[in-house]
Amino acid sequence: MEKIYVLDTNVLLHDPLAIYAFAEHMVVIPMTVLEELDIIKDRRDKDVSREARLAINTIDKIVGDATPRELQAGVPIHTLDKGMNPNEQIKSNEGSLAIFPDQQITATDNIPFLNGNHDHANDNRIINVALSLQATHLRSSVCLVTKDINMRIKAKGSGLERVEDYRKDKVLDDIDLMTKGYIEFEGSFWSSVDSVKTEAHGRHTVHVISKSLLESIHLNMFIIDDEDFIGFVVNIDHDYIYLLDVNKQHLMNQNFWGIHPRNLEQAMAFYLLRHENSDLMVMTGPAGSGKTLLALAYGLQVTMEEKRFNKIIVARSTPPMAEDIGFLPGTEEEKMAPWLAAFDDNLEILHGADEHSISSIDYVKQKANIQFKSLNFMRGRSFNNALIIVDEAQGLTQFQLKSIVTRIGSNSKIIVLGNLAQIDNKYITPLTSGLTYLVEKSKPFKYASIMHVNGIERSRLAEFAEENL
Repeated sequence: MEKIYVLDTNVLLHDPLAIYAFAEHMVVIPMTVLEELDIIKDRRDKDVSREARLAINTIDKIVGDATPRELQAGVPIHTLDKGMNPNEQIKSNEGSLAIFPDQQITATDNIPFLNGNHDHANDNRIINVALSLQATHLRSSVCLVTKDINMRIKAKGSGLERVEDYRKDKVLDDIDLMTKGYIEFEGSFWSSVDSVKTEAHGRHTVHVISKSLLESIHLNMFIIDDEDFIGFVVNIDHDYIYLLDVNKQHLMNQNFWGIHPRNLEQAMAFYLLRHENSDLMVMTGPAGSGKTLLALAYGLQVTMEEKRFNKIIVARSTPPMAEDIGFLPGTEEEKMAPWLAAFDDNLEILHGADEHSISSIDYVKQKANIQFKSLNFMRGRSFNNALIIVDEAQGLTQFQLKSIVTRIGSNSKIIVLGNLAQIDNKYITPLTSGLTYLVEKSKPFKYASIMHVNGIERSRLAEFAEENL
C-alpha cells in the first residue's frame, strides 16, 4: 500500500530535513505550510527563521525545474548521501514530494472538512488536505504528521484515520532509558563477575573484566554498588572492559573553588569535570541538584587558579529572547541579565561570605573574563581557549545544540546543563529534546562525559517540592 505523509509546518521547523525521513513514500506539503514558512523566515527570532529558510531551500532543491503538473503529482526526492558534499546528491526514486494547492479545496458532502475560521484557519486547511487525500486515494494510507498535540486530536476527531508525531528525532522510546553516566548494582557488583584480572599501574588499580557482562557500557562511565565499590571505565576493547578502581573517600574530598560534593552523583560529576580528555560534559538533573554551581566553581578553578582557559562564556536557552532582548537597555551582557541571574546567584554562593562580597563578585567576573552571551549571537563564531557553559539546554532542538557545539575551537571545553522536567518549548518533549539527543549521540564519543546529578541539595524545602508537589 502506498503511504502518503502530509507534513505540518512545525515538523519542518523542528527538522528542516524531515522530507528525507520518509523513505520510499510520498511526502505532501500543503500550500498553507509554504505560506507559513514564508512568513516565519523573516521573523526576528533567528533560530526559527533559520530553520524556515533551510526548509524552504531543501524543498527548492528537490523541486528543481519541475513543471506545475509534475509538482502536484510528485517529484522524486533525491536522497542525501552523508559521505558526499552536502550540496551534492544521489538521484533515486525512493520517494516523492508533492505540493498540494489547498486553496482549491471546496466543501463537498462526502468529506468532513473543518471550517476556515480565522483563529484556526491554517491548522484546519492542513487537516483538510489530509482529509481530501484520504477521500480521493482510497488505496493509499494517508497520514498527517504534526508535533501539535491538539492538532492531532482535531484531525482524528474529524475522521482522519492516521495521525502521528514526528518520530525520527527520537533517540529513545522511554526517557527512563537515557544514559545517566553510571550503572548501579544492588548488593555487590563482583557477585555478578565470574573472572577478573587486576593490574597495578603505579598508584592506580585497574580491573579487567569481560565485555559481555556490560553490553551497554561506554567510556567515561561509572560502575557503583551498595558496598561502595566505584569503577571508572577507562578503556574498552573488543573483548574486555578496563575499570579504574576509584576510592570513594577520594571522590567525596574533591574541591573546586571551595565547593565540596554533597552526594555521590555530585562527586562523580566533579571527577568527570576534572577528566583531562573531556571536551564535552553534559549534566542533567532536577532543579536544585547543583549543576550550575558545580560548572561555575569548576570554571573559576581552571580559569583563575590553573590558567587552563582564558575566559568563561555563559549562555542560556531563552526561546523568546530574540523578540525581547532588543527592547532592553544596555550592552549585551546587561540585556542578558534577567535570564542569567542564576549565575549571579551562584557567584553569591561562592563569594557571599566575603567581607566585601559585591566587590569580590565583580573582581571574579573581570579576572575570570566571564562573558554572558545570547545563543542567538553565538552562531558563526569560533571559541578558542574558552570554557563554554550552556544552561537550561532542555528547550533547544538538536539543530540548535549542534550549531552551538560546532562553535567550539581548540583548547576549549563545553559544559551543557539541563533539566528535562522543565521544558517550556511547546514543540519539544523530553524524548525529542536536543539535550536528550546530545546525550545519546555523544555517549560513544571518547572525549565526552555524561552525568545525571539526582540529589536535591538546594534546601530541604526544594527537595520536598521536587518530590511531592
